[in-house]
Amino acid sequence: MSLSTPFSRRLYLRIWLAVVAGIAVLTLTVGWAWRMAEEQKAQTNQPFVPPSREMALRDPSGQLLLRGMATRQPAEPGEGVEFRIETDTGQTFTLQMAPRQPRGEWAGGRPGGGGPNQGWAAFWTRPPFGFLWLLGIVSLAVAVGVYPIIRRLTQRLEALQRSVQKFGEGDLSVRVPEQGQDEVADLARQFNAAAERVETLVKSHKSLLANASHELRSPLTRIRMGLELMGGQQPSPAFRAEILRNIAELDQLVDEILLASRLDAREADVGTVELVDLIGLAAEECARVDADLDVSASPDSLEVRGVAKLLRRALRNLLENARRYSTGEITVVVHRRQGRAEVHVCDHGPGVPPGQRERIFEPFYRLPGASERAGGVGLGLSLVRSIAGRHQGTVHCQDRPDGEHGACFVLTLPLAPVAATTSTAVH
Repeated sequence: MSLSTPFSRRLYLRIWLAVVAGIAVLTLTVGWAWRMAEEQKAQTNQPFVPPSREMALRDPSGQLLLRGMATRQPAEPGEGVEFRIETDTGQTFTLQMAPRQPRGEWAGGRPGGGGPNQGWAAFWTRPPFGFLWLLGIVSLAVAVGVYPIIRRLTQRLEALQRSVQKFGEGDLSVRVPEQGQDEVADLARQFNAAAERVETLVKSHKSLLANASHELRSPLTRIRMGLELMGGQQPSPAFRAEILRNIAELDQLVDEILLASRLDAREADVGTVELVDLIGLAAEECARVDADLDVSASPDSLEVRGVAKLLRRALRNLLENARRYSTGEITVVVHRRQGRAEVHVCDHGPGVPPGQRERIFEPFYRLPGASERAGGVGLGLSLVRSIAGRHQGTVHCQDRPDGEHGACFVLTLPLAPVAATTSTAVH
């Protein structure tokens, strides 16, 4: 992991780092300017002792009148210039000159000036004017450096705000670009996941309602037509049985639609999660439909954590589907494989074409001719997949392992932890 990873994943760290860098630059600049100003002030206030140099005074004829070492005496700005001359004989003379007109304020604050560059630097670093200029320049640099970060952040937030607004207006297909690894990117990913889930649920519910309204018409129409044909007469036993069959079909359809809707919505209240003996559950359901149960490769029990009524419903739907299409015996095999429990429900029916083995798990999907041949509404296998997913399991369709005609549905569920099993047994 690189050192830049925490800063790339935390937006507030990048903003904080930019601010700290700006403050550091500002502090260093102000310190440098302050030091220069103090040094300039110290040089200005200290006594000025210019170096001595030889001076000769001659008359118009060139005759030497005075020779000695001349030293310029300290003086305040604006005053005249005074030289003290000491001769070899020990005599002292004083040469005084009147002040001249100033050439400009840039000449410096010390006697004798110091050149234009020194004066200019002193002006720019002398408080308060120098500090104001420096603060302005550094502040501008910090603003220019921080602006790209802030602007990028605001652009991403604006894109997220527009997407949320469109989503609220009904456009469920809108998504937010996922850029970076910081908090805004994480928020965008969460929004996209939620939007994907909501869109899937809405489409699923629309499809469920559309297909349910169609499937509900068939038994209701048959019941209505039967009542009209009775004409107030006493129904025959066959007719009564037909009416009861249609009512049972209608009741099963409503029950499957409600269960499918609750599973799609991921409702938490679908039953109590407990330890379920998968072998015992399979034995009960096999006895109900007269199916063969093979547990020779299993231990005494295989326990999974889940809702017992949902697992029973999944196994029952697989058995009823096999009984509906099978022309021979149905075999159920329960065994353990790589820490998971597998339930194989195999029949001797026509089988499922490889290209249809995923589509049969879609709600209300039936193989061509299946509705006319064996009835059903196409929700049984869809419920099995939803129940398996609710228990972190899977279900799929494959050929029979013995190579005979038919299909084999494999339900895989995670086994309960040993600690949970032991704890439950103790209690």
